[in-house]
Amino acid sequence: MARTGNKSLQAKLVLLGDMGAGKTSLVLRFVKGEFSEYQDSTIGAAFFTQVLSLNEATVKFDIWDTAGQERYHSLAPMYYRGAAAAIVVYDITSMDSFVRAKKWVREVLRQANSSLTMFLVANKADLEAERKVRYEEGEEYAKENGLSFLETSAKTAQNVNELFYEIEIKKTFCSQEIGESKSFTSKWNEAA
Repeated sequence: MARTGNKSLQAKLVLLGDMGAGKTSLVLRFVKGEFSEYQDSTIGAAFFTQVLSLNEATVKFDIWDTAGQERYHSLAPMYYRGAAAAIVVYDITSMDSFVRAKKWVREVLRQANSSLTMFLVANKADLEAERKVRYEEGEEYAKENGLSFLETSAKTAQNVNELFYEIEIKKTFCSQEIGESKSFTSKWNEAA
């Protein structure tokens, strides 16, 4: 892997959330720059990689896109254990999706490592006319739980790259402050 600046890092990243929230669409928009109106449901989990470079570091993301169906819920811990970052996604047009996202947040906060960076992502911002979850609701919940918050649209690409760059920046500066964090650099592939 190419080195930029003085660091070359690898990070495990997991996406969690309800079926239909747009997790796969976000990943495909980020990794391939593509969007499809119809996306097949993920079975179990899908794996992607993407490399991002900043002046301070180059980060290779190993991205686990987990299935949102309830029957796969019990598999999720093997993907978020040892992860450097988790993105919990909900659909702004579904209050049920937001409620389930809160359950994911509680579960991850309870079971994941303490150095995990977590984002709460309100997806489908392009569907403003159908919005059921106010921006302020998501932002307030994220703030109360120490999460970063962002609204995205995989369809229009709104804030998709920004989301992953924010994760890279947080992890890069976190590892600079504490040295090469074991949870970030050596535990990233525990569930792989």
